[in-house]
Amino acid sequence: MSLFIDQTGRKVSIPQTPQRIISLVPSQTELLFDLGLDKEVTGITKFCVHPAEWFKIKTRVGGTKQIEPHIIHQLQPDLIIANKEENVKEQVEELEKHFPVWVSDVNNLDDAYHMIEQIGLITGRVKQAKEINDRTRESFSQLQTSNSKLRTAYLIWQKPYMTVGGDTFIHSMLEAAGFENTFKNKTRYPEIAIDELKTYNVELLLLSSEPYPFKQKHIDELQMHLPKTKIMLVDGEMFSWYGSHLLKAPFYFSSLHEEIKENR
Repeated sequence: MSLFIDQTGRKVSIPQTPQRIISLVPSQTELLFDLGLDKEVTGITKFCVHPAEWFKIKTRVGGTKQIEPHIIHQLQPDLIIANKEENVKEQVEELEKHFPVWVSDVNNLDDAYHMIEQIGLITGRVKQAKEINDRTRESFSQLQTSNSKLRTAYLIWQKPYMTVGGDTFIHSMLEAAGFENTFKNKTRYPEIAIDELKTYNVELLLLSSEPYPFKQKHIDELQMHLPKTKIMLVDGEMFSWYGSHLLKAPFYFSSLHEEIKENR
């Protein structure tokens, strides 16, 4: 057994090289795949849609907020990987009575790099984890953004409208992508009204594909109230997934800037 400290400061005793891993976090499931842990990962959630082949064949242990403990007990994992924000604290605490549970807490890119490094260390994939981090850092370093940052709001929910504060991973990604988060002085995921978007003179409004699946009809509704605001649908995974999915984000952000530039 080896002793690790997870990102919430908990001490976790984990077998030297875990052989039966369950992931309760979609973006970290994709990371495990890219680390080459096909045989070791035995269970994932119903929201772990990447990679597609795992979604089809791996045992599903419920959702991120509603896990199925009896399925997890049947799988007898020697490592469960969870997340402070995405999973329910009480459910995680119950699981850790029976199994090693390593919990990530990712609020910015540095946290994401650390998480990838630590999971690589825990699973015996140090080299692969370093390669992912190195490639991601290089991609972000080459990202070309506009010199003038647009006043931007990012919506994750409707009825009520909810945005992202300055202490969230999505905020960190907005900054990395070259956007100015209008609501960076707020915390977590505050509710906002359309009038606030007007008051703050938001220039760019991004409607995420997750957790609420915004569509063109929502653009049409909001555009009536915000005729001078550029409103776009965006891929929420690119802003909120903090595993190896980060490799794809810089190119996506660059494409967004090109689209904005063409339509201004």
